[in-house]
Amino acid sequence: MTDMKAWYQSRTVWGALIAILASLAKVAGFEMSAGDEGDLADLIVAAVGTVGGLVALFGRISARHRVM
Repeated sequence: MTDMKAWYQSRTVWGALIAILASLAKVAGFEMSAGDEGDLADLIVAAVGTVGGLVALFGRISARHRVM
């Protein structure tokens, strides 16, 4: 399959994790709306992509061998 992606790039995975955390937060007395959960999932996916890009860039800059 050519359209595969890593688990941490999936909005579904992050949405499920956030839903679980939101449920636990509700037990602790903190409320989060469904819209907030969706916004948080979008933010996390974007942040993970940004961090991945920065790590790749740092790796290329600090590499000992040149790219041909």
